[in-house]
Amino acid sequence: MRQRRWTLLSTFSALVAVLTTMVALQAPAAGAATPLTVTQAIAQQGGGTATVRGYVVGQPTATNTVVRSNYPSDYALAIADTAAETGTTRMIYVQIPTAHRSGYGLKSNPSLLGKQLDVTGTLGAYFSHPGLTSTTAFATVGGSTPPSSTTTPPTSAPGGGSGDYDSTYYASALGKTGPALESALHNIISTGVTKLSYDAVWAALKNTDQDPNNSGNVILVYSGRSQSKSTNGGGVNDWNREHVWAKSHGDFGTATGPGTDIHHLRPEDVSVNSTRGNKDFDNGGSPVAEAPGSYTDADSFEPRNAVKGDVARMILYMSVRYEGGDGWADLEVNESTSNSSNPNIGKLSVLKQWNAQDPPDAFEKRRNQVIYDTYQHNRNPFIDHPEWVTSIWG
Repeated sequence: MRQRRWTLLSTFSALVAVLTTMVALQAPAAGAATPLTVTQAIAQQGGGTATVRGYVVGQPTATNTVVRSNYPSDYALAIADTAAETGTTRMIYVQIPTAHRSGYGLKSNPSLLGKQLDVTGTLGAYFSHPGLTSTTAFATVGGSTPPSSTTTPPTSAPGGGSGDYDSTYYASALGKTGPALESALHNIISTGVTKLSYDAVWAALKNTDQDPNNSGNVILVYSGRSQSKSTNGGGVNDWNREHVWAKSHGDFGTATGPGTDIHHLRPEDVSVNSTRGNKDFDNGGSPVAEAPGSYTDADSFEPRNAVKGDVARMILYMSVRYEGGDGWADLEVNESTSNSSNPNIGKLSVLKQWNAQDPPDAFEKRRNQVIYDTYQHNRNPFIDHPEWVTSIWG
């Protein structure tokens, strides 16, 4: 009898040891943080740092809008607790900084839709919506993390992206939308600005618009032609200074201020510049000689596809930068193509389409960076955040 009790006791002890080992193997390591659910993250928007786990359900383009196809950029994604979620109130909007866009931006990686991710960042509003900003780590649940997600972005480099400046330059704008966002951006891009003379614009454009394949040339904005920097002037086939926001729309001329703001000044062939004149922007018309892919009619001009977004973002920058408080006219975009000398340019609806159609490329990003680093020390926010166009103008 004593032997049987001893055998049963030994068997029980062995079973307990096995169960203890199994529990230990399944339990998380001491100190390991359990990712928050999206529901938990929505309830904890207090600025703390956390890892949130959720399924990719689309890209936010406005406070209450998430698209699930035809993604306009790699700047943001939305996650939810279920892959089939369509209610934006049950989503977290995730900001994607430069270092992670190639691996986790939906424009570059549309197959991420429906995948489960762990994302680490700051719990705070984005697009005036519960969000995760200043993100530092992304990982596919059950998968490996692409090398790009371990790269720390530079704080200032040619072609730098919005993520490099969100926690500093754009800090007061994050999480806002509509008029509040426009006001915040106006204050940001109007502060600490160095203004150039009209003569200084020549030298600046030779740097900002330098041909990446030929340092002795500039790229003409509408023509797309690479032309020697030394051929600037007023003669036939020279290039001159094109005011993308026509200087007669607000009658600011070439005086220091909006007339010399290189965020909207670009090199262009003299005759093409004359053809564009002070026309508003719209689709359609007849082909423009010396500017393949560009069209014009009596009251509008359509640039080639490769710079449609560039033009839109330059015009919208000017509308936000100059609001009538510094002695210049209040520049505003509208739906007209007959603005004449009024401080307006249209068509807003077409410019919004162009912004979505032609996202910022490396040339445009480098240009923005050079202006910020070397000349005016302000940025075009719509190059860094093209999604802000929709946030302000719908």
